[in-house]
Amino acid sequence: MTVVSTRPSKIPAVNLLSPRHQDSWTHTRGGDPRGFIDADALKELWIHTGTACNLACPFCLEGSKPGDTRIPAMTLDLLKPFFQEAVDMGVQQFSFTGGEPFVIREFVSILDYASQHRPCFVLTNGTRVVMQRKHQILPLLDNPHPIHFRVSLDYPDAVRHDAGRGEGSFAESLDCIRWMHESGFKVSIARQTDPGEDPQSVEEQFRVIFRAHGIPDSLLFTSFPDLGTPGSEDGSPEVTENCMEKYPTRDSRAHFMCTYTRMLINTDRGVRVYACTLVDDDPDYDLGATLRESMDTRIMLRHPRCFSCYRFGASCSAPG
Repeated sequence: MTVVSTRPSKIPAVNLLSPRHQDSWTHTRGGDPRGFIDADALKELWIHTGTACNLACPFCLEGSKPGDTRIPAMTLDLLKPFFQEAVDMGVQQFSFTGGEPFVIREFVSILDYASQHRPCFVLTNGTRVVMQRKHQILPLLDNPHPIHFRVSLDYPDAVRHDAGRGEGSFAESLDCIRWMHESGFKVSIARQTDPGEDPQSVEEQFRVIFRAHGIPDSLLFTSFPDLGTPGSEDGSPEVTENCMEKYPTRDSRAHFMCTYTRMLINTDRGVRVYACTLVDDDPDYDLGATLRESMDTRIMLRHPRCFSCYRFGASCSAPG
């Protein structure tokens, strides 16, 4: 059988600056009805701090680099109304991604404000740009809600890691992870996957390195496949309604981020709400100017990265 909506009032998103072709939005290239997700409830609100970064990794899914302005920097004044709306809707966590959040001038002020209201989760490369702001970060430990940092360590191999992120970045990240843990923050690791790898073996290699650097070997990992650069098409299969028979219930669809998350990005039209952290390179995933209206929009699984969520259950959210 095919998947049908449990919330028939859902409407497709409309982006006036990028009118979508209805057939390509609702149907695959082969003419099959696309798979879709109807949102449940907003549990996690992501904030894109901007695509500026201190590094220029060739594999970056955001195409970030120093001075990049594809997505402009976020400010606290822009975010305050959305934080309040999210709290009113029962959001459980605020999460932050970039670029590198800590290159944004106002980021510590944003994180300070957010952690007064809900637990926070921050994706960072953990290099010297973070350590240079230690004096600003440490006081956040006194806020009502905890802050969890996830630091990117691509491989358990400094040479291979530094080939993508720059010489010395692996050592800088290890120093930052140790400082975060010793200071009292929760820390976890984001790593990249290799085809055919043995995950347990890879993570044990990381733990050996951690023990040698005075870092707990109990840190949790989140592993990611290659998600491509902005606007890229990797030839992944398209997700159809028939494909979604694999996930027939609300619980089985819970790993799709668009069931419970939304992301805010700064644009020339103001802050806009996007479906999730992986689709900001496609304006058809602009769901409007408020969180409430965004939750009433059916999300068609058209983006190439949707297949990664379908196949691997890849989630940008914090590990349990």
